[in-house]
Amino acid sequence: MTATTIDALGTLAARIGDGAKLGVPADYSGVAVAATLALIQRAVRRLHLVCVPTSGLQADLLIGAGCVATIETSAVTLGEYGPGPRFVEAVRTGSIRLLDATCPAILAALQAAEKGLPFMPLRGLIGSDLASHRADWKIIDNPFQPGDPIMALPAIKPDVALFHAPLADREGNVWVGRRRELVTLAHAAETTLVTVERIENTSLFEDESRAAGVIPSFYIEAIAEARTGAWPIGLWNTYKPDEATLKSYAQAARTRDGFDRLIASWLDRPAVAAE
Repeated sequence: MTATTIDALGTLAARIGDGAKLGVPADYSGVAVAATLALIQRAVRRLHLVCVPTSGLQADLLIGAGCVATIETSAVTLGEYGPGPRFVEAVRTGSIRLLDATCPAILAALQAAEKGLPFMPLRGLIGSDLASHRADWKIIDNPFQPGDPIMALPAIKPDVALFHAPLADREGNVWVGRRRELVTLAHAAETTLVTVERIENTSLFEDESRAAGVIPSFYIEAIAEARTGAWPIGLWNTYKPDEATLKSYAQAARTRDGFDRLIASWLDRPAVAAE
């Protein structure tokens, strides 16, 4: 086991290579948008994006920039501004492979990887359209009750988990509060990379009020400080979404030219300096 590295943002993003299976959280959990823009600037390609269990702006950005070959998700939505426009276009044209799922299915498959299991059984999928379109999902007999069919989902083990959190410490421990899906994602992934609003010098495990919501450093390969690193998505308990920017994205990204112009302006946006 090696110590968690404290990286610059670009160095952290460079740890994600072409073709990686990349696990990313839903908008409400903590999305590493600054790191995502760094991936786009580096022109990473052929990602297999696993959304835990949905995505929004992050997936749409990566798809629009040509970074994604496969996406496994329950939805790609910008909330009140509608579905991700580049995602919708990519599905219509067949430029990406879509592995449609449900929220419980993705979380159960991650839990299988978390526990070191090859698969996880799940109720509620048999007879659905999803079951008929997922050849990798298998109906098996309940071994304890013959004649009781149940769906077996193969474990999802991302090569890399990437998310944004409010706080880490110099030891590499990361505070995620009650966002337990981030804990599951970090446990399931081969490597976990985290951007944070700030890094403290004292150990997060010394604070009893925070300790239960901390992912230990041995699950974290590297962290990078990125102030407002979830912008324009909000970060729980820290700052709200930039609704005007999200609305302008939803409008501009309906066309390829509009998306390209907007992304160029975002890539030129000055980074918030760390103190």
